Amino acid sequence: MSEQAADRKVALVTGANKGIGRGVAAELAAAGMTVLVGARDPRRGEEAAAALRESGGDVHAVALDVTGAASVREAATLVEERFGRLDVLVNNAGITGSGQVAPADAHDQVPSTVDLDMVRRVFETNVFGVIAVTNAMLPLLRRSPEPRVVNVSSHAASLTIFSAPDGPMASLLPSAAYSPSKSALNALTVQYANELRKDGVLVNAVAPGFVATDGNDHTGVLTVEQGAAVVVRLATLGADGPTGGFFGEEGPIPW
Repeated sequence: MSEQAADRKVALVTGANKGIGRGVAAELAAAGMTVLVGARDPRRGEEAAAALRESGGDVHAVALDVTGAASVREAATLVEERFGRLDVLVNNAGITGSGQVAPADAHDQVPSTVDLDMVRRVFETNVFGVIAVTNAMLPLLRRSPEPRVVNVSSHAASLTIFSAPDGPMASLLPSAAYSPSKSALNALTVQYANELRKDGVLVNAVAPGFVATDGNDHTGVLTVEQGAAVVVRLATLGADGPTGGFFGEEGPIPW
């Protein structure tokens, strides 16, 4: 690694070969960071990294299946051997559980009839995968002078918003998989923030908004760039920044 490259902050974004993750990777690279594009499919990860390098970014692909213990260990080993530390971890990889249908329109997530195997799959990626990756990367994050962890959540995680009978989500179908998985992710964010606060690791959850992605069959109203902006802001917080919070573009979001 060149001296110039060694001076750059190193960021890992999971699920970054497309959608919001790719948008975050692009913005962090544009900000001068070395960015690692985590992707379950190595070919798609390398294609995304190559495209971002064409725009001038220092971007590299990392094969990473957040649900595979061996894959997570290998990714952590690669980061350590090539870069020696990690400054930013964006836990973006996630699934809706309902294919190309947005969870808001997914009849298969209604609690009284939901398939438990589908719920387990969603939690395996959206919650357990975050624990696995975060714990594997923590030794590398501790080597950073300004470590930041951002967990990509959703407005659907807000119990306050979802429980309001006349609230903005009152017309949506109930969800026993996606929404609860993101609520659990928020709870996990608070616990990591509490544990790591003394070490200077800032850990926050962020809701990018209703972004047009494959996960909702591109029915979202925001662009990837718009959704990525708040994630990047939380990933680049100064030392006086918040930790243990839940934020959207509009500011703090109620739990």
